[in-house]
Amino acid sequence: MDTLTRTADALAVTPLLNCLLREATAPATDPDPVTAATTEPATDPATGPASPPSPEYTVHRLRSSGRLLRVRPGHRPSGAELWTGRTWRPLRHAGLVDLAVQEMHASTGRPNPALAAEMAASRTAVRAVLAARARTAPPEDPWLRSEQALVMGHPCHPAPKARTCDGPPAAWLRYAPEAYAQFPLVLLGVRDDAVVEDGDTAALDALGEAPPGYRLLPAHPWQLELSGRTTRVRAAFAEGLLIRLGVTPRPARPTASVRTLHLPGDGSRDGGDLFLKFSLDVRITNDIRRMRRHELLHVRRTDPLVAAAFAALDGPAAWLSDRGYRTVDGLFETCAVVVRDGLDQHLAPGSTAVLAAALAEGFHGNPLDRIDDPLPWWSAYLRCVVAPVLEAFARFGVVVECHLQNTLIAVDAHGIPVQSVFRDAEGAKTIPQTPRAAAWRRLVYCLVVNNLSEIAGALTHRFPGSAPALWALARAEFERVGRLPALPDVKELLDSPTLPGKANLLSRWIGAEATAPHYLPVPNPLMERAHA
Repeated sequence: MDTLTRTADALAVTPLLNCLLREATAPATDPDPVTAATTEPATDPATGPASPPSPEYTVHRLRSSGRLLRVRPGHRPSGAELWTGRTWRPLRHAGLVDLAVQEMHASTGRPNPALAAEMAASRTAVRAVLAARARTAPPEDPWLRSEQALVMGHPCHPAPKARTCDGPPAAWLRYAPEAYAQFPLVLLGVRDDAVVEDGDTAALDALGEAPPGYRLLPAHPWQLELSGRTTRVRAAFAEGLLIRLGVTPRPARPTASVRTLHLPGDGSRDGGDLFLKFSLDVRITNDIRRMRRHELLHVRRTDPLVAAAFAALDGPAAWLSDRGYRTVDGLFETCAVVVRDGLDQHLAPGSTAVLAAALAEGFHGNPLDRIDDPLPWWSAYLRCVVAPVLEAFARFGVVVECHLQNTLIAVDAHGIPVQSVFRDAEGAKTIPQTPRAAAWRRLVYCLVVNNLSEIAGALTHRFPGSAPALWALARAEFERVGRLPALPDVKELLDSPTLPGKANLLSRWIGAEATAPHYLPVPNPLMERAHA
């Protein structure tokens, strides 16, 4: 097995293994007799010699089958082995896929061959991305490097890198952020009578020049390739409803979400940078990334409320406003593009933005690689992230989806966090449109389970033994912010033994991921560390 294949296998194993540990196992109460029964390593023709017993492993019992699975624990669990009744058999990614299929089929009574294929495709995609990165220069901008760093991707998803579209990875790698992609946007003209828009879309008209009777509409070239095969899109071009006007003079770069692209500023007074979010008829993690009509309407209702809330907050936290959309009548969801604020106008002077998800996964230039004491850095991170999220909820009834991919952290010249920047009005929620209990659950999941736990895990990996001190600081920050009159929820949060963890494997398996995703209780580090 070559180096790329070994690396791809390891990167694909971690998120799938995390799903199994969270959703399909419980700690085994009787591992010692089993471990003691292993007297010699066995040899499996596919995987080679089994590992001898080791105290580095933790043992888990699979709930449906009762079988035992052991792993090397830590921020990124690894070394999965299955007890055969006589020895421990190592499992690489393909073996874990088989195990996941068996366990989920047994627990739900349903097969799902499509998801099994996606899990295998995700690992194939990781290898393709690694090969592409090896022959492509990364962007010089450290923020862009962080946006394009997520080779492993979502750490608790069974198929984080699968791209459900026709063709091999070569068909989509040129659009993949993880492969350091950059490409021009296709410029279309939309006949005046077919334009549908809401909000501030003036930035789109500055991308080029449309002929009389037409308005400018940028298109993601991948989405145009996919939708261009459909009868309705072909007819729109044939009838002159849409015309091609060339491409943008400068390339755009895909950010971590794949379908949101960054356009750099041109250096002029009004030519700041810009984000454009497109429909993309490709399944990425839990959803086909098409912008549906009700989602665009939700954005236009929600974004002004979130923007106003952040403008009124104390401190430097910022919101990237999804300030308008433009699309085509009759092709509303296919051609939709959302205009989002750029970073330049929001960042604190002298700071550099970093994608929070990349802090956890790692990249060249990661601020975590520069610190020698995690506590001051973590304290600064907590101040930047926790206070604005809780204050927006308490004062304005606003919940931002502050998970790792929607959170940017601006750091100073020493790599210390000085500001948070949040994005994605599509995922934001407001009360009373969303019931308070549901909004609070989503906030807790995004903030604590997804965001803080991953960053704390990355710090603990670098500084073993630091977890109790890290979570004591986090608890203190929640207690400080929780004194706001409208936040009685914080005390209950800190005293709860569990928090809601998203069950991505189960949700995908039963087809509930896009409508009513399942949550499972996971240990609450804010409580446990307080009593450690």
